[in-house]
Amino acid sequence: MPDIVVMFFVLGLVAGLSRSDLSIPKAAYDTLSLLLMLTIGLKGGMALHGNLTWVLVPQLLGVVALGLLLPLILFPLLRRVVGLDLANAASLTAHYGSVSAGTFAVAVAFAETHRLTMTGEVTLYLVLLELPAIVMAMMLYRRYAGAGALHQGHSLWREAFTNQSVILLIGGVVIGWMYGPQEGAMVTNLFTNAFMAVLALFLLEMGLVASMTLSRLSKDHLRLVAFALIAPPLLAIPGILMGHLLGLPEGSILILAALTASASYIAAPTAVRGTIPDADIGLAMLAALGVTFPFNVIVGIPLYHQLIQWL
Repeated sequence: MPDIVVMFFVLGLVAGLSRSDLSIPKAAYDTLSLLLMLTIGLKGGMALHGNLTWVLVPQLLGVVALGLLLPLILFPLLRRVVGLDLANAASLTAHYGSVSAGTFAVAVAFAETHRLTMTGEVTLYLVLLELPAIVMAMMLYRRYAGAGALHQGHSLWREAFTNQSVILLIGGVVIGWMYGPQEGAMVTNLFTNAFMAVLALFLLEMGLVASMTLSRLSKDHLRLVAFALIAPPLLAIPGILMGHLLGLPEGSILILAALTASASYIAAPTAVRGTIPDADIGLAMLAALGVTFPFNVIVGIPLYHQLIQWL
């Protein structure tokens, strides 16, 4: 059977598609997002406590290389194969080159349920893959649109690092690393023990949101939907290969594959709105949240696990 947290996503999806009056207040969703980001950071930081060494540098550089490479592959595919205009190709490059914290959380829950070995730095993968891809997509857009990329690229880095999700993730990692699982247990246990429950409620809301984006589907979106279904398993392969190249344990490889297969629906839309005014954010959300996120949560993560075992 699927992991129980996945069933909460399915419940939200079914409720939304059946036009139920089920809803989660925005304030509650914002709180769930905050708790999820902070808890992910804390869990990663506590796992790094006493284990942060220079040996990790090649591993983290390899992850950053993935974040820079994926947008360079995605952009021409979206332009020539999917047939998107410049603005929307850059927008989807930012979304699919970046990563999904929700998918990351589900992959972590899957790894924990199946007792797969993970290293503490997997939380850093989330940050290291999110930022370079967004900036690379923006710079590709500005290059082909004829705008000056260098100065504005610096501004994008600053905006990316001050994003709420990034602040919570990095802050959680630092706090968890400083205090570890024992010294800060009176506070951190409240977050880590509630992780699955918070994730379940978060996925319930994501199911409702995904159902709303799916209501936009029409025959004009066929190529985009095909891309959103085919891209995740293809994008998982570089993550799996990099994980094997770096000698990561099975759980860490799964996390890396799930991240490279995912698409951002939190950080990327915020960045794209401010920098590519001609992009249709709804189109990106339809693909990322309406198609790719459900695929990864329900089918993709178990599929990537089987592929890792086969390799």
